[in-house]
Amino acid sequence: MSCSHLRGFSRSSRASVVAAALGLFSLASAMPALAASSDWAVNEGGRMRLILLPPEADGTRHGALVIEPKPGWITYWKEPGDVGIPPAITPQPGASYTVELIGFPVPKVLSNDEMTDVGYDQPVTLPLRLKNAPDDTGVTLSAFVGVCQNICIPFQADLSVPPDADGIANAVETALVRSAQAQVPPGPSPDFHVIDHQLGAGHRELVVRLKMPAGADSPKAFVSGPSGHVFVDSVASRGADGETILTLPIGKLPKKYKIAGKHWGILVISGDRAMETTLAFD
Repeated sequence: MSCSHLRGFSRSSRASVVAAALGLFSLASAMPALAASSDWAVNEGGRMRLILLPPEADGTRHGALVIEPKPGWITYWKEPGDVGIPPAITPQPGASYTVELIGFPVPKVLSNDEMTDVGYDQPVTLPLRLKNAPDDTGVTLSAFVGVCQNICIPFQADLSVPPDADGIANAVETALVRSAQAQVPPGPSPDFHVIDHQLGAGHRELVVRLKMPAGADSPKAFVSGPSGHVFVDSVASRGADGETILTLPIGKLPKKYKIAGKHWGILVISGDRAMETTLAFD
């Protein structure tokens, strides 16, 4: 099923809701920050903060965005469909540092009546990798996420980590960042990878052939297609050569969408293993 048409309004109308809602709430700070983390930013649906470890020799700086929705609230994966707000983490204009990578742990399909989302209904930590982020002048990143219950509230805050002249990592924060990194699905491996993939006639279904680990459970998949589209319904079957075949209905793609040259993401989960990679279309 595509999560792109499950509610009665589109991404464009959601953008209007976001713009209007930004004027309806304010951010507050609560609880002191640890040595290399920002203060908590708080809104009606939860709170979030930024953690940064000291720079490595090549200028890389690892960190994490910690998002804690309140009980009964959710936040979103990197492609929630056009019914949600994907997380965005950016430096302030003119900053000398860049956000090179945002990692995402395995999400859930979250259904409530007629609404289906892809995201998290528990606290989630998104690992980050920054380049050329100093520890002697402080770092500020703008975080924009969505938190939803009966309504969706855009949650925006500038999160500032103060200077850390000592350059010594806090043990608790280091453990949090390393744990978040370990939760991000790895890429393909010899025993778990995509063999090939193709869109069926009329681009109505996606067929993916997989090499699966021996004895693996029947897989499920999240496929992120065009912006605003994520496909989560799949049927698994056994191929002639022992591979696993996943078939996903695609539904309606954007008007005049040309698949040639596009890249879609796929996350495959089987039991306690997961694998994430890219599907390139010629």
